[in-house]
Amino acid sequence: MPTNFATGPVRVRVPATSANLGPGFDALGLALGLYDDVAAEVAPEGVRVTVTGQGAGELPDDDRHLVVRAMTATFARLGVDPPGLDVECVNRIPQARGLGSSSAAIVAGVLLARALVSDGERRLDDAGVLGLAAELEGHPDNVAPCLLGGFTVAWTEPTGARAISRPVAEGVHPTVFVPGERGLTAAARAALPATVPHGDAALAAGRAALLVHALTSDPALLLPATVDRLHQDYRAPGMPATAALVSALRAADVAAVVSGAGPTVLALTDPPVGFDAGTDWQVWRLPIDVSGARVARGRLGHAERDPVAAGRKS
Repeated sequence: MPTNFATGPVRVRVPATSANLGPGFDALGLALGLYDDVAAEVAPEGVRVTVTGQGAGELPDDDRHLVVRAMTATFARLGVDPPGLDVECVNRIPQARGLGSSSAAIVAGVLLARALVSDGERRLDDAGVLGLAAELEGHPDNVAPCLLGGFTVAWTEPTGARAISRPVAEGVHPTVFVPGERGLTAAARAALPATVPHGDAALAAGRAALLVHALTSDPALLLPATVDRLHQDYRAPGMPATAALVSALRAADVAAVVSGAGPTVLALTDPPVGFDAGTDWQVWRLPIDVSGARVARGRLGHAERDPVAAGRKS
């Protein structure tokens, strides 16, 4: 084993995330108790990736895999080049549904690579991890809660991404409505206009500020705090079922939004008893993850290899 690298495998657990939360476009995010487990170790040669659970049989099994691509970028940032990699992924976060699967893969890759380098934490501190993950993802709103846990506010300065995490008030009960169909973030972003009316921007600023207060102190204000005019209406024609479900939930006084770029719907308060979303949706009530990504030494254990969704409750 080259002396630059730690001996033996490392593993990481990364949570699902929901970004935007209505008016907090590209800034606000929430970590959810649904997890991918990933383990990696330096190998004598080649790249081998095994995937269990979500994406099995579809995702690449070589250096094209997003976890490996994030690891490669991190190794380059650290100035090292491993001879090979063995990576094992147990995925529970649905792919391309607006629950941060790509951010989870990127965060996992950055943290695994840092942990596999003998002095990785000295060369790349936690702020550097956030900055690199945001560079790879293109924006920090999902990688921030994935790294830090809880409710996060993220922003970008000339020196890179920054974020803070805040605890969530009691009374916030996330429920996700996950459709069978997938969505693409690139297509959702393409639907957005280059500019929005000044009044809509002003409303979004006020509601995003209110949302910070509602999530951390007063959940009774979540319904007005999640009003959005920046992105959801523009994306609605591309995912009409999602838009219809958001409207139906909000009409029932539920603080519902599009999760990330969709098509999953996130409700921050409990749907009324007997609310029927229809057969096209899987409905999971999820806890809020408060720890963020967690790194440990060793291989994945039996429980971590179970592809059944940890933390998920129907």
